[in-house]
Amino acid sequence: MTNPPTGRLVPAADGDQLVVSRTFRAPIEDVWASVTEPERTARWFGTWKGHAAPGRMIKVQMGFEEQAPWLDKRIDACDPPRRLALSNENGDMRIELLLSHTDGLTELRLVHHLDPADEVGAYGPGWEYYLDMLVAARDDLPTPSFDDYYPAMKSYYEGLPIQTDTA
Repeated sequence: MTNPPTGRLVPAADGDQLVVSRTFRAPIEDVWASVTEPERTARWFGTWKGHAAPGRMIKVQMGFEEQAPWLDKRIDACDPPRRLALSNENGDMRIELLLSHTDGLTELRLVHHLDPADEVGAYGPGWEYYLDMLVAARDDLPTPSFDDYYPAMKSYYEGLPIQTDTA
């Protein structure tokens, strides 16, 4: 059984953004390590290799996808422990991981900058799945099944209204 979907669509100057978030009772530096250190990302998303620095390319392995493909990703911005921005080599898929910490809780917001051709009904359930994989990896919980996310959450994401209140 999965949690209900959490994603929302918000407008931005360069198009809509899909925002999916999770909150952790942990220091921001620990959550940052979970999303940036290769041995920790391997537990919930996939490992990566290369020289990580803004403007540099790294190779990311999709460890939980069929055939575990390797993808080239550009690090567009890195401001530890608050912001990591990545894109495909040609810039057609851009995501950001934004972290904030208040009163012992760290919020991780995954922001997918949508291209008009992007299928939010496919991306939304995928990001829910991967963030729940992160929760499971951090808390030593059973690994979720993607079948519980897609197509079950597809209609939720396809019907999302664009929210003008981003608070």
